[in-house]
Amino acid sequence: MDLKLTNKLALVTGSTAGIGRAIVEALAREGARVIVNGRTRAAVDTAITDIKASTGADVLGFAGDLGTAAAEELGRQYPDVEILGNNLGIFEAKPFEDIPDEDWMRFFEVNVLGGVRLARLYLPSMRQRNWGRIIFISSESAMQIPTEMIHYGTTKTAQLAVSRGLAEAVAGTGITVNSILPGPTKSRGVRDLVESMGKAQGMSFEQSEKEFFEKARPTSLIKRFAAPEEVASLVAYVASPLASATTGAALRADGGVVKSVV
Repeated sequence: MDLKLTNKLALVTGSTAGIGRAIVEALAREGARVIVNGRTRAAVDTAITDIKASTGADVLGFAGDLGTAAAEELGRQYPDVEILGNNLGIFEAKPFEDIPDEDWMRFFEVNVLGGVRLARLYLPSMRQRNWGRIIFISSESAMQIPTEMIHYGTTKTAQLAVSRGLAEAVAGTGITVNSILPGPTKSRGVRDLVESMGKAQGMSFEQSEKEFFEKARPTSLIKRFAAPEEVASLVAYVASPLASATTGAALRADGGVVKSVV
C-alpha cells in the first residue's frame, strides 16, 4: 500500500531508539523526509547512519532535549514540519508515596508540555497549508493507570485530553490530531527494566516476561511484549493522507491489554 507520504517532512521526538526509531524507519520507507531527535549529537548521528543503511532514505537530525525550551531552536532549523510525532517520554516504577512533587513536575514537563510546545510551534504553518498530522504517542496506561507508576499514567491521560481538545480546535481543516496507545512494548527502556527486575530474582528475560504478563498485565491478549515495529505501522498509517477521516481518536496498539470494546 502506498501511504502517499513521499517528501512529507516529519519530526519524531525521542527517536534514536525504541518506538520512536521504528516510527522513523516506517515513515522513511514510505518516502517521507524524517527528522531524528535525541538529546545528544552522537546518539542522533549513530541513529541516522543506521537508519540510512536500513532504509536507503535521506534522514535528517536534530540534537536537543525537546522536553525543554530547545523547541525554539528546532523551529528555526525546521520551520515547515508537516507531521509531528510526539513520542518523547519518560517513565519509572515507583510507589506512589515515594513520588515527590519534583518527580510529578518533571514527568508533566517532559511527557505533556514537551508535546504541547511542539504542537503550538507547528500548528500555524499547518493551518496555512491546511494540512498536517499531530500524533501523540500515549500509552494503554492512560486508560488503566498502573499502580507502580501513577505519575506516568496520569501524564499519559493528560496527553489524550490535549489531543482530543486540539482535534476539536482544528475541526473542519485538513489537520488531524490523534493519540496512539501502545501496550507493553519491547523498547530499550522496557527491556532494561524487565531484565533488571528479573536478575534480582534470578530469572531470564523470557521468564520475567512471562511473569510480567501473568501478574502485572494479565489482561493482555497477545501475552508478550509488542515489537516497536508493530506500533510504528499504525503510526505511519495515521500520519498518512489515507487516514484523513481519523481524528480526535485514541487508537490502541496495546495487545488487548485494555479490557474494553471501545
